[in-house]
Amino acid sequence: MRRAIQSLWSLIWVLPFVLLLVLSVGRQWTFPAILPAAWSLENWGSVFAPGVHLGQSLWRSLALSMSIAAVATGLGFVTSRQIAYHPKKDRWLLLAYFPYAMAPVILAACLQYYFLLFGWSGKWAGVWLAQLCIAYPFGVIFFSGFWNQRMRSMEQLVTTLGGTTGQAFWRVLLPMSRGALLVCFFQTFLISWFEYGLTSLIGVGKVQTLTVNVFQYVQEANIFLAALAGCLLFLPPLALWWMNKRWLFRGSTK
Repeated sequence: MRRAIQSLWSLIWVLPFVLLLVLSVGRQWTFPAILPAAWSLENWGSVFAPGVHLGQSLWRSLALSMSIAAVATGLGFVTSRQIAYHPKKDRWLLLAYFPYAMAPVILAACLQYYFLLFGWSGKWAGVWLAQLCIAYPFGVIFFSGFWNQRMRSMEQLVTTLGGTTGQAFWRVLLPMSRGALLVCFFQTFLISWFEYGLTSLIGVGKVQTLTVNVFQYVQEANIFLAALAGCLLFLPPLALWWMNKRWLFRGSTK
């Protein structure tokens, strides 16, 4: 009975992705048919063809999310350390929760005036900065519990043995935080990768990411390209899940 329930749940989770894959190779579909009337790999073959927006959107999204994840993780790690050792750390940490007190679209609407004022609206750099406004606080919150008494004792031990603050940071704290840094990188990457509200409003339709393409094709009732964009949107998180399982969890069991 337990295996049957597990199999049923697995089927429920897998079916949407199978449907996306099926539709991405479909060419014709009319109601009330369940499956497309024709099949072709033409959509997949044209992803990286010159002049096709999906290939450009894929590289743009990857560059955006990778850079956001790297910067947000690094800044979050350093900033959270400063906050953890500050006498009024609770007040400073409370500020990190502010961007999550409202929906991303509302936050984007509040920031839109300043982006228009400085000429960042509709530009890749503007979207990058807008996404950093939600990814960076997440990094600070994520590492807020990392700087506990054990970490402080390790820093004090290095100083007692004649080491400098820089040596304690680079040779002790960073190696000990490798797992947490990887997890934060994965999480902030996903925040940027699936972000739609800020991207669509600050980018004003000029900065085409895969998430924006999915909604655009859905609005155009182009189910085959929407499914293809959905498959491309699913691939990097799947790769991150595989890397997370292979490296992080395997390393933690040794």
